[in-house]
Order: sequence, then C-alpha cells, then structure tokens
Amino acid sequence: MRIMNKRAGRRIAGLMVVAGLSVLAACAGQGWQSPVPLYRCEQGIEFTARFIDDTAVLDGTRGYDVLYRDAGGQSPQQTVYSNPRMRAEFGLGASGREAVLRYPLLPLAARCVRD
Repeated sequence: MRIMNKRAGRRIAGLMVVAGLSVLAACAGQGWQSPVPLYRCEQGIEFTARFIDDTAVLDGTRGYDVLYRDAGGQSPQQTVYSNPRMRAEFGLGASGREAVLRYPLLPLAARCVRD
C-alpha cells in the first residue's frame, strides 16, 4: 500500500511541475506589456502612442517623436502633449478615442481615431 501511495504522490508531483511550467511558458509568450494604441488620421498619417509618465512617444509614418505633457485640455480625459515640431491632443470626442495632431511649421492639423 505504501508503494502505491509513493507512486501516486510522485505522479501528482510530476503533474504539478508540468502544469507549473506550462503556465510559466504561456505567461512568457504573452508578454506583460499592454497593447500599444494605433491611431489612423487624415492625410494618411498613422502612428502608435506610448504614454510613459508625463511623455507621449509617437512612432509612425511621419517619424518618431517624444512629446511632453502640456497644460491644456478641456476635460479631465483630454490630455495635451507637445514638442517644438508638433502638438498632440488626446481623449477627444464623445468616446475619448479621437485625437488631433498639429504641425505648426507646415501648417497641418490632422484628426485621428484610435483603433
């Protein structure tokens, strides 16, 4: 009887190890980063936006930009970021999924929607 209990215990322990490794492998495959929002705009502009502390990192068809949090916004959900090249306003529209990019040197303003 003791031999059978030892075998059953070893099988259960082995299954627990395999299950634990499977969970770890699944977690590693998914990654821990949240998906990066993609915005599609007028003028054929597309970009992704990562919001880190008081910066927005935009990467898209017009290049790579780091923008810094700016004063502005008409509501708590609206945020404004800028650098010398551009200004971006996020959280616009009824759903909060809209944005506007303003390039003052061109001049160009493009309305955008988050996918």
